[in-house]
Amino acid sequence: MNPMERLAEYAEPVTRHPFILRVRRNHGLEHATIHILNRQNYKLSGRSSEGGFILLGEAPTEQVESAVIEALERMKAGERKLAIHPNCGTNLVTTGFLATVVAFLGFAGRGLRKSWERFPTIMVAMMAVVLLSMPLGMSLQRHFTTESDLGDMELVSVTRERKTVPFSGQELTLHRVVTRQV
Repeated sequence: MNPMERLAEYAEPVTRHPFILRVRRNHGLEHATIHILNRQNYKLSGRSSEGGFILLGEAPTEQVESAVIEALERMKAGERKLAIHPNCGTNLVTTGFLATVVAFLGFAGRGLRKSWERFPTIMVAMMAVVLLSMPLGMSLQRHFTTESDLGDMELVSVTRERKTVPFSGQELTLHRVVTRQV
């Protein structure tokens, strides 16, 4: 058992809490839906909650609903990898957190001049962070932020909404996907 699996085992009382599990399942279904829509050349992002998820981006509602149904079927049939997505916010947060820690530690110390003398070393460490953070973020998704076993989840509805972004006035299309655990 690798360290991430061991940590996930210790965290199970939290990650298996009913509320958190619903969010993680919806997050996995959101990723699976986005994978399917990406293959049809739709570029979307999403945000999950305990009651479903929202997809941001332009796509026909029929295509979104069809993709959610396909994602549910495929995940319930065992396609667990669909729950993990390379553009997930988990990966971005992992990279940002590690880069911040490296910068903080690298520039900490006595005097501004000494800190800047370490700049080349800090740059190499930052490049290592960027390379290592993707596999780490994917592992964090697999063990903590998504759940590929959807249990008895079912689709309730898919609705399209148009919102105006404050200050810019730009129109934004979103699809609200509502799920439930039976």
